[in-house]
Amino acid sequence: MDIPFNELFNIASFKEYWMEPIGVTFGVTIFGVFFKNVIHKRLKKAVEYSKWQGDDIIIAAIESNIVFWFFLLALSIAHKDLPITDQYLFYISKLLSILLIASITHSFSKLVVGFFKLWSEQQGGGFPSTTIFTNIVRITVYTIGLLIALDTINISIAPMLTALGVGGLAVSLALKDTLTDVFAGLHILLSKKVQPGDFVSLDSGEMGYIQNITWRNTKMLERSNNVIHIPNTKLSSAIIKNYDSGDPSFSVKIPIGVAYDSDLEQVSRVVMEVANELHAKMDEVSKDADPSFKFRAFSESSIDLAVYFRGNKYGDQNPIIHEFIKRIHRRFDQEKIEIPYPVRTIIQRPDK
Repeated sequence: MDIPFNELFNIASFKEYWMEPIGVTFGVTIFGVFFKNVIHKRLKKAVEYSKWQGDDIIIAAIESNIVFWFFLLALSIAHKDLPITDQYLFYISKLLSILLIASITHSFSKLVVGFFKLWSEQQGGGFPSTTIFTNIVRITVYTIGLLIALDTINISIAPMLTALGVGGLAVSLALKDTLTDVFAGLHILLSKKVQPGDFVSLDSGEMGYIQNITWRNTKMLERSNNVIHIPNTKLSSAIIKNYDSGDPSFSVKIPIGVAYDSDLEQVSRVVMEVANELHAKMDEVSKDADPSFKFRAFSESSIDLAVYFRGNKYGDQNPIIHEFIKRIHRRFDQEKIEIPYPVRTIIQRPDK
């Protein structure tokens, strides 16, 4: 029996009209909480042992909406028992449909972004997962969800698409510089000029680690922890030296000088012992290449030599040089090998 909508909220009619819908809503929602905290939690623990990472992405995508979906299910069941007109039932049904589409769109967005990141990692960095790409994926999914929601409530999307096309043209003209940066960022990533994590130097003098590539800017972190924001258009046209492109390992050269009266055979033995010790114990030293050294020149006050290591990546040279100098100085002191320093003898003639 249909009754006026305002009479549904009278205290006298509460028990007759509201007890059963509230009970259904409460019961189904409680079951949703139970499902999330017990069944879902056990399922989540079970997939941790799976080698496929996709199941973790699926679990994470639906986790936040489980209770809400059960709540919507409860409302969809309970509202049909209310003695209200078909018009109100229609409005409530459409509202529940929109809420369901919104929640599914949210979960599907997380699912697509998660699989996108997983796929990009499996490509070995061939298609990097950065802010600019994940945002494009999210906007695409949310746009599709919005169009589905509008179609659900019988709003024609054809005129809206036409209006969006005209409006998009006007916006593109107004935001020409912004769109240029966006497409420049896409070009940087797709051409693999730089990727997040690379250490690069630019022809303008900036040097640092690429942290992220966003809609308009590329964020670079200098070794002094200063952050530089570079417009994507400028980075796209810059001459870039990428230290991590291809083989990131590089040669580390450490010059040393010993006194002229040193036993060069002893010097050779001590230098190689220290170098091999570093090669075995330091993670920064590449294990693919053995250390070496060469005597290089007779200089003004010493016989010069250079020790060569292979670092795994740019930035490893500092700890390698630091540790080698400490150890070689200690060993030279123990072996009585002198590290000379320039000596100047100044003869002052007496004034006549």
